[in-house]
Amino acid sequence: MFRSRRAGLVRRLWRQRCVAAGPEEGPGALKPAAHALFKKLKDEELELLVQAVESRGAWESGCVWAPRGEPRGAKQALPPQVLLCRLYRWPDLRQPHELKHLCYCAGGRGGCGDAAVLCCNPHHFSRLAAPETPPPPYSKAPCGPSWPEEPQHPGTQLLEFSYNGGDWRDTSLSWSTVKDGYWCKLAYWEHRTRVGRLYAVHEASVNVFCELPRGSGFCLGQLPAAHRSRAVRRARGKIGRGLLLSREPGGVWAYNRSEHPIFVSSPTLGPPGAHGLTVLKVLPGYSAKVFDYERAGGAGGWRLPGEGPCDPHSVRISFAKGWGPCYSRQFITSCPCWLEVLLNRPR
Repeated sequence: MFRSRRAGLVRRLWRQRCVAAGPEEGPGALKPAAHALFKKLKDEELELLVQAVESRGAWESGCVWAPRGEPRGAKQALPPQVLLCRLYRWPDLRQPHELKHLCYCAGGRGGCGDAAVLCCNPHHFSRLAAPETPPPPYSKAPCGPSWPEEPQHPGTQLLEFSYNGGDWRDTSLSWSTVKDGYWCKLAYWEHRTRVGRLYAVHEASVNVFCELPRGSGFCLGQLPAAHRSRAVRRARGKIGRGLLLSREPGGVWAYNRSEHPIFVSSPTLGPPGAHGLTVLKVLPGYSAKVFDYERAGGAGGWRLPGEGPCDPHSVRISFAKGWGPCYSRQFITSCPCWLEVLLNRPR
């Protein structure tokens, strides 16, 4: 690559940096280390990095392989992935353990076979979501094992469950789904009404979105609805790039690709022995392990007050709006747009 071409790519990279709050922690403080790292990248890696940061992760880009070690030139040396994530995504990032490889990053699956390099594409990482302190009003939703008592509301498509020997079984997921290789099915809801059909997921990961350039997966923007309320239309406008749902060793992860928070609940999110379902807020760019197969075990069914039965092997995700017992929306069925993830249990 001609030197002028390479210099142009570096200038484009520097223009895409984040604007930090203060001059001491600003991107200018990282300039010597960043330029030292850019010099170590091969021409094709530099081009990949430009594509990734200019698209802001709108589509899946390739790994950017950089030599392991800490580039010199900064007062406090940073690992390459931390340096670029701080420069382009999170200026307050401090340590590598705050990051998680996304499922499509080869660096998270053992790399490219060369132990001397690692992936430093800032859009191949997410930050790990943690419970808020103090717990917000949406953090706990009371629930308990119970036989469903509430009748189905008119005009509501509720999933059917059967009770057998103390165990809830989701009758909408038949044995054929196991045989055919589905690991989950997705149901999209607007308040109490399910919109569209169940979406079966074969691949290890799936995008759920309204607007995602070059995106493939479950496109909510294509689902028709005759009469959408204003609240639903507003909430749908915030889904954007949506989320990435992935089945990984030990559990299911959700990565928030949108520009607004998502709110998640599942029987395995709270601490062991906790009463009630925990509702976790996942900020844009963050990931959370939303279901833990080991912790789920042979858990029985739950009945959520005001909502009826809840499959213990399911995850509920609300776009942009939270809910909880002390919140304006006490139940997820009060949320304008939400997703139900029905997991296929190993048998």
